[in-house]
Amino acid sequence: MVAAAKRANPPMPEIRKETAVQPMTRDAITPKDSSEGGGPRRSHDRLITRDIALIMAGTFFYMTSSMMGTPIIAGFSQSLGANGAIMGFIAGALSLSSLVCRPIAGNLSDRTSKRRLAILGASLFLIANLWYYFVPNTGWLLCARILNGIGFACISVCMSTWLSMLLPISRMGAGMGLYGTMNALAQAVGPDLGIRASRAIGYRHTFLIAAGLAACIIVCVLLIKDGGVPVRERLGAHAGGGRHRLHLDSLFEPKVIPLALIFMLFAIPYFANQAFIVEYAAAKHAHVIVSLFFPCYALTLLVSRILLRNWFDTKSFLFFMITGTVCQVLMLGSLAAMANNWFIVFAGIATVGAYGMMSSITQAKAVVIAGKARSGMANTTYYAGIDLGMFLGPLIGGFLYGGLPIGWFYPALLVTMPLAWAVYIPFHRMHGARKDI
Repeated sequence: MVAAAKRANPPMPEIRKETAVQPMTRDAITPKDSSEGGGPRRSHDRLITRDIALIMAGTFFYMTSSMMGTPIIAGFSQSLGANGAIMGFIAGALSLSSLVCRPIAGNLSDRTSKRRLAILGASLFLIANLWYYFVPNTGWLLCARILNGIGFACISVCMSTWLSMLLPISRMGAGMGLYGTMNALAQAVGPDLGIRASRAIGYRHTFLIAAGLAACIIVCVLLIKDGGVPVRERLGAHAGGGRHRLHLDSLFEPKVIPLALIFMLFAIPYFANQAFIVEYAAAKHAHVIVSLFFPCYALTLLVSRILLRNWFDTKSFLFFMITGTVCQVLMLGSLAAMANNWFIVFAGIATVGAYGMMSSITQAKAVVIAGKARSGMANTTYYAGIDLGMFLGPLIGGFLYGGLPIGWFYPALLVTMPLAWAVYIPFHRMHGARKDI
């Protein structure tokens, strides 16, 4: 009788009992390594979450705040009495100080809370832009520019590393591509806003708008729930293990250096154009609206990222190299001609396939190649390429503008393309087993 009763009412299986008491944590719902272990539940690999959206918004605010000053800082320094050489140096001081500080910021990004580092960088942004408003001479302007560069180093590495920690590996290309879109959109909207605002309200009040954007960064960062604890700390490793000897991999991620150099060579023409497009049009007596370049670039970039959002996970780096080279040639050719506004519009559209696409694919590949534990140094190395492009672009542009006939300004920048391929070919051979490179 007892045996029959047991057969009729079997005990509850142990596995059901364990499931019943399992806490409903975020990891229980969405396993951390569901994207890495090849599990079947791909629906959990969400691309946009609340925290990711806030990081994207903060990224747009910090880059717009920074880029607002790019096309007007030379004119502002000239109004304070600077000559041509000092104008160029002050314009590049932000990128130079950022480049120097970036290895330190990258190490901190892999070792400390991303929230703290982001608030530090945003606070420096806020102070620097308020400082611009009050500067009495070029010396103080240079100091404010350097402080702005330190803040740029901290927040740029921090936000991109923070995002890469929250993205599943299976969506890394799309996620970093969207992040690159925010960067590129801000790099298009910022200069246009800076030019228009400076003409309407003057240089100093324009920097107050940039200070307001810096305050928005702090708000976004404080609203993010995930504090950005370093990967090695989450895994139980001790970040401060006493190994602080100076090696290349403590400053940059060696595997990512070729990608940073390639992107730098695509960035040089973009930032040279950004700094000198107004002067070039004036020297050629071209009856065009140069500010059309930036909104056309931004709008086309936004549309392309919506329509082609999966390309960064499905297309190889070689595909983007070929596309980027063709578009770079078309962009520089259109700007060199600059016969009417249609050439400006076409140049802005072509820039999307060159600088716009390369900014996203190089960053996405950098994080994938380096791995999440080294994502801070990977982003440090990637942003070093931006820093060099932002510094060398206006510098080289200044030499070309002053040393060559004006018609050769844009054609001379074409030399960056064979140099980019000279870097890519050995990099491609080194990663020959990878079909995505």
